[in-house]
Amino acid sequence: MKKVFLGFFLILFMATIFAGATLRDFRASSEGDDIKVEWETGDENNVQNFIIERNNYESSLGSSQSFLEIKSIQPKGSNSYYSFLDESLFKTNDYVFQYRLKIVDMDGTITYSNTISVTPKISGLKRTWGSIKAMFR
Repeated sequence: MKKVFLGFFLILFMATIFAGATLRDFRASSEGDDIKVEWETGDENNVQNFIIERNNYESSLGSSQSFLEIKSIQPKGSNSYYSFLDESLFKTNDYVFQYRLKIVDMDGTITYSNTISVTPKISGLKRTWGSIKAMFR
């Protein structure tokens, strides 16, 4: 009985260790008018997809929205590099964008990376367009 229980425990323990993805690095930075989100993985086992999520924090109001899914990316395999350029930023400089990575496994298990905050360097044209859009909300 002890051997069966120990064997079951070891199988369960090994499945937990090897499920999902190991993130080596997760970062985001301002690139002109856009924000570049990058990450590197170690082991990728049983990963269905990576979902990039963004939260807009307006510093002048001290308010935050909930995280929204902005892009789903298929896994490439272990030891891979991923990059996404978020070009959908039509906001003022008062915004801080927070990004996190949602890792969805084949069995539906979800894990999240740490959250990264980025203040974009938005051009005058996008800043003006963002102000015009804000007037009609």
